[in-house]
This record gives sequence, C-alpha cells and structure tokens, in this order.
Amino acid sequence: MNTTRRRSPRGWTIAMIVAAALFMVMFLLLPLITVFAQAFAAGLPAYIAALADPTALSAIRLTLIVAGIALVVNVVFGLAASWCLARFQFPGRSLMLTLLDLPFSVSPVVAGLMLVLLYGRQGWFGSWLAAHDLRIIFALPGMVIATIFVTLPFVARELIPLMEEQGAEEEEAAILLGASGTQMFLRVTLPKLRWGLLYGVLLSNARAMGEFGAVSIVSGNILGLTDTMPLQIRASYDDYNIVASFAVASLLAMLALLTLVAKAILERQFVAEKEVRA
Repeated sequence: MNTTRRRSPRGWTIAMIVAAALFMVMFLLLPLITVFAQAFAAGLPAYIAALADPTALSAIRLTLIVAGIALVVNVVFGLAASWCLARFQFPGRSLMLTLLDLPFSVSPVVAGLMLVLLYGRQGWFGSWLAAHDLRIIFALPGMVIATIFVTLPFVARELIPLMEEQGAEEEEAAILLGASGTQMFLRVTLPKLRWGLLYGVLLSNARAMGEFGAVSIVSGNILGLTDTMPLQIRASYDDYNIVASFAVASLLAMLALLTLVAKAILERQFVAEKEVRA
C-alpha cells in the first residue's frame, strides 16, 4: 500500500512536468524557432537586404525613438508615483493605485481610440491643436503618448512593493543627520531601488518595442514615416513579403530574448543582495 501511494504522486509529477514541457515547446519554443527559420529561409543575404531596406530601417529607428522617450517618462513617473504612494497616506491613494493598473485592463486598441477621440481632428482638443498647428494623431507625439499609456505601470508597479518592504527608517535617519532631500534620494533611496528600477525599465522597454494595438490606431500606418517594427511586420506580411516580415520579427524576437537574459541576471543580483542583507 505504501509503495503504491509513493508511486502515484511521482507519476503525477512526471506527467505534469511532461505536459508543461510539451505545452511550452508547442506554444513558446516552436513559434520562436519558426520565426527565425522563416527569416533565414531565403538565405543570409536576403535577410540582411530585408533589414537594410529603407522602410525597415525607418521602422527600427522610429521604434527605438518611441521606446526611448517612453522609457524616460516611465522612469520619472515611476519614481515619483512610487515615492508618493509608498511613503504617504492621503485621501485618494487607493484610487490612484487602482488607476495605475488601468493600462493593464484596457485593450491597447481601445486606448488608441481614446487618444483619437481626444487629440484627433474631430476630438475634444482637435480644433485647438489645429489652430496652433500642432499634430498629435498620425504623428510621432501620438505614438509616444500611446506607448506611454500602455507601459506606464511597469516601473511604478515594481518599485511600490519594494519601497514598502524596505521602509523609510534609513531615509529619516539621513534627514536627521542633515542630508538634503536630493542627497537622501541619490545616496539612500536610489541605491536600494536600483535592481527593481532596472527590472521595471526592462519590462517597460520590452512592452514599448512590441506595442502594436494602440500605436496602429494613432500612427496611421504611413509607410516609412509612422511605421514601427510591429507595424512594419504586419505591412510586409500583408504584402506577401514573407522574408522581410520575418526578418523584422526575428529582430524583435532577439530583443525580447536579450530582455529575458537581462531579466534573469537582474533577478539573480537582486536575490543575492537580499540574502546578503538578511
């Protein structure tokens, strides 16, 4: 009886491991391999030529610009929001925490439509923007705003629990010893947050570069002008330019893999530092 009871859980464990491994191979690994196989199906020269195409280069450059601007905004907002929400109790704090998660629950396509309703030609601010010769929709500002919207919570959501766990004792001690607010932030707060901040930056950057729904609504899909890498992949695929489509997709996949490697390294550093402190 005892032998049977011991074998049954082991059998279920092996079955669950095999099922999980098969699931990951079918839905994660094989699609990733397919992307690279299709990208290099016509050979390395065709792959390089596809990436060297002016429209592909424009999409890569625009993706980096949009993601870079969004990243700076997310870091500034994430630090300010996490400081405010983790260190202070005030009326409306719960509402702010709820609103912070709004981009997670709203479809990116809906977010893009909301921006069009606000900043489009017929939108709430459309006539004012047109009167001042400002263009947001179908231009870089609209793409940046859309990307910021969908990536806004990533940095703050990493920092808030970290700051709450660490407490404010060391910061209060620094102030009592005569440090200014800036000195306290740079020498006490920021070093303790560096791994969480970098982790949030990585997640935010990966999401920004892969964003499709909201950006596709506000960009207008103008080839060579407002196409980011995900939009370029879709445009090439619709034109039956499979090599170009998968070449850009493989580049985006490589960036995602690099993000995963960096994420794993940061997690190890964070755990090691936590163990040293403990």
